[in-house]
Amino acid sequence: MRVSLEGKLAAIVLACVLFAAAASATVTAYTHSIFTGIAVGLLLALPLSLLLVRRFTHGMNRVLQALADGVASFRDGDFSMSLGAERNDELGDLVKAYNRIGEILRRERQDLFQRELLLDTVIQATPSAMVLCDARGHIVHSNTAARKLFNKGRRLEGHGFESLLRANRPEFLPVITAGNFEGLFSVRLHDEDEVFQLQRGAFTLNQRAHRLYLFKRMTREVNRQEVATWKKVIRVISHELNNSLAPIHSLAHSGRELLRRGDQERLEKVFTGIGERAHYLRQFLDGYARFAKLPAPREEEVEWSGFIETLRELAPFRVVGELPERPGRFDPAQLQQVLLNLLRNAEESGSAPEDIELEVRPEPARHRIVVRDRGRGMSEAVLQNALLPFYSTKKTGTGLGLALCREIVEAHGGSIQLANRDDGGAEVTLLLPV
Repeated sequence: MRVSLEGKLAAIVLACVLFAAAASATVTAYTHSIFTGIAVGLLLALPLSLLLVRRFTHGMNRVLQALADGVASFRDGDFSMSLGAERNDELGDLVKAYNRIGEILRRERQDLFQRELLLDTVIQATPSAMVLCDARGHIVHSNTAARKLFNKGRRLEGHGFESLLRANRPEFLPVITAGNFEGLFSVRLHDEDEVFQLQRGAFTLNQRAHRLYLFKRMTREVNRQEVATWKKVIRVISHELNNSLAPIHSLAHSGRELLRRGDQERLEKVFTGIGERAHYLRQFLDGYARFAKLPAPREEEVEWSGFIETLRELAPFRVVGELPERPGRFDPAQLQQVLLNLLRNAEESGSAPEDIELEVRPEPARHRIVVRDRGRGMSEAVLQNALLPFYSTKKTGTGLGLALCREIVEAHGGSIQLANRDDGGAEVTLLLPV
């Protein structure tokens, strides 16, 4: 049967009152004095009430003290304490709630420990070298690959990272001290050139700033990609050469026959065909040469109005919005080549000329140039690969047009973005720094 603390306290009060009344009535019967009976009843009831209250609060104090100790242990990260008080009141409910919370925290800590163990196993097994440093640059955690790479398999914890590199791997020191550098870099290890990728991360652990360095060995991947790229280049060049040399060979054979017969009229057509194939082959090879020998941009201040008017004579489009009053700073010949390529792609996408738009919008530290069309748009695969060299969806394409655009824009310190428009068509955005 459940009895609340309020009920227990009411029972104590009632018992004291009844005892005082009984004692008062008994004394009054013997002394025939009401005042004497009341005084004696109160004097007898007072120590009884104190005894009962003390007995009542003693158990409460023990439970409350145990709860206070348990909460203090929670604060210190110790979740092992459980309370065994069996009470059928509010304090008992509080004890049960405390025990349930402790069980949940113990289970979560065990799960967290297992996850940390799994994570540490993965970190130690990964071939990437991982180093975690505190705000002072001292190493607080590292994995097996980092120990092998930087300290011949010995522990790194406690060492200053820069001083350790200065003593063991000075070739890594420039990229660590180069601000926020991230990306690929090459070093010479064991008389061989090795390519690494550096990634950085900033974290707050235990209310303290930490920095993570992740070194991924990329030599094999870079070599594999290089071989794959060369194979693709060879395939593309071989395909285009065969497409031109086979007709030239056939036309040359036909020319010999026509020459033997003396058919001058048809012989002229054969020579024209050979010239066209040779011209196409020369254009194809010139495209590769331009991509391989792209000169550094010769930047100058250019007024947008004159630049756009010159471009309008070479390709159809309409200007959206007002042109910036602030001049741009770029290589006009190279940027014209980029925009011509984008405008021709827009025209070849099936878009009507009046739907091809060019917008130049000034921003605080850059100019945003957008080319839009209402053509077929681009598939997800094209969006991901269109800027890569040698990727083309055209039967006669070299796959160098957008790659060349990307090289020119990035040489200016900018970037290029491809996207589909919500209501159909494509959108190419160039971001050029001021």
